[in-house]
Amino acid sequence: MHPIFENQLALTRRQFFGNSGMRLGGAALGMLAAQSASTRPAAAADTGSQMFPALPGLPHFTPRAKSVIYLHMNGGPSQLDLWDYKPGLKEHFDADLPDSIRQGQRITTMTSGQKRLPVAPSKFAFTQHGECGRWVSELLPHTAKVVDDIALVKSVYTNAINHDPACTFVMTGSEVPGKPSLGSWVSYGLGSVSNDLPSFVVLTPTWSSSAAAQALFTRMWSSGFLASRYTGVALRSQGDPVLYLQNPPGIRPSDRRAMLDTLAALNEKTYARFGDPETQTRIAQYEMAFRMQSSVPELVDLSGETKATLEMYGPEVQVPGTFAASTLLARRMIERGVRVVQLLHRGWDQHGNLPDNISAQCRDTDQPIYALLTDLKQRGLLDSTLVVWGGEFGRTVYSQGTLTKENYGRDHHPKNFCMWMAGGGIKGGISYGETDDFSYNVVDKPAHVNDLNATVLDCLGIDHERFTYKFQGLEQRLTGVESPHVIKDLLL
Repeated sequence: MHPIFENQLALTRRQFFGNSGMRLGGAALGMLAAQSASTRPAAAADTGSQMFPALPGLPHFTPRAKSVIYLHMNGGPSQLDLWDYKPGLKEHFDADLPDSIRQGQRITTMTSGQKRLPVAPSKFAFTQHGECGRWVSELLPHTAKVVDDIALVKSVYTNAINHDPACTFVMTGSEVPGKPSLGSWVSYGLGSVSNDLPSFVVLTPTWSSSAAAQALFTRMWSSGFLASRYTGVALRSQGDPVLYLQNPPGIRPSDRRAMLDTLAALNEKTYARFGDPETQTRIAQYEMAFRMQSSVPELVDLSGETKATLEMYGPEVQVPGTFAASTLLARRMIERGVRVVQLLHRGWDQHGNLPDNISAQCRDTDQPIYALLTDLKQRGLLDSTLVVWGGEFGRTVYSQGTLTKENYGRDHHPKNFCMWMAGGGIKGGISYGETDDFSYNVVDKPAHVNDLNATVLDCLGIDHERFTYKFQGLEQRLTGVESPHVIKDLLL
């Protein structure tokens, strides 16, 4: 039975009437408070104190970065067609993937029934860019301009071969649902910088690919076993960014302020009686919602941006919900003290017709990503903002379905894929790790997903081994228990 129902059944006659009197008195108190709202001093949170301060002792050491923008390409972008240049594959077009390369590794049921696994070289041209000489696909002409700010990790690998567990893994450090996401861990440990916007915000922009888009589960930004106050706040891509944020007709801000103050007083009594920390979370969330009534409209109003800035992000920047608009909002959030911004761009699961679909996805994202890095750098924010790009896994070198030189598909490939990091203490213009000639196996410097998570925490001044939360008898960590390591070669 639910604890609340158990409590109600256990009430004595005296307790029942006592509680009823409290409720009636609370209603009367609310009416009186509303009448006197204009004479009360400003709320305590307006004094500048942090609603959610950092945990005692955090950060563990001087941070390189203060905030994170995580660009998640949901579905698994093809490393072969974007970053992992393999010119020798043209000699193997339509040849069977050698057994010496596959090494008996598992493949998904979507291609395990194929009679052949024919090698599909990328149809896209690669050229070198920047002082670092990075080979970049023609699909990324804008991102290619900022490769000297990017550390490319070519040897990332994961445990999961299907989308849901792989996305859960990359975002929470575990395939098992119920664990806190990266953004929630960071918000829990480092607290909130802004009192007017959430510490952790999630954006789910629209996409252009015709490929079937994978579902986005809230566990990717959930707080798991941490208090719900650390769950990411998802802003909508269409219509009002947050539903029911505005006051109903006839309700003045002073009325709302009075109601929240009275409600907070009642919730404090509830907390004193039951000690449920979620009651404190509820108080803080109501307060944040009140503040967001003014901060969110200002946040999404782009009228103050210069023409040059808007043009840099591309023609879709003023279309709400697009990737371009979302990246500009990410920069504006970082300026306003949001700790973690997570963008999840769907449509990268390209089992067939990959050339057309990946071209559409890159048109969505390439220029805005270049603009985001450039904009942050121009404003002096890139040094304190860690930008992460990647998916949940990569794609196979062999084609799924019919193969021609102009068209092919690729299946899931967890054994190696590419991610990159920029800003926030990261060495720009470097490449870490290497794969074999078929981009199928890591041959140098493997980087597990949780190695990347440990490195993100390190940039924020957090020792991932000491950053724990006791749950179900275990000292839980974002990075799990398999001894991941910080990738020191990526750090300044």
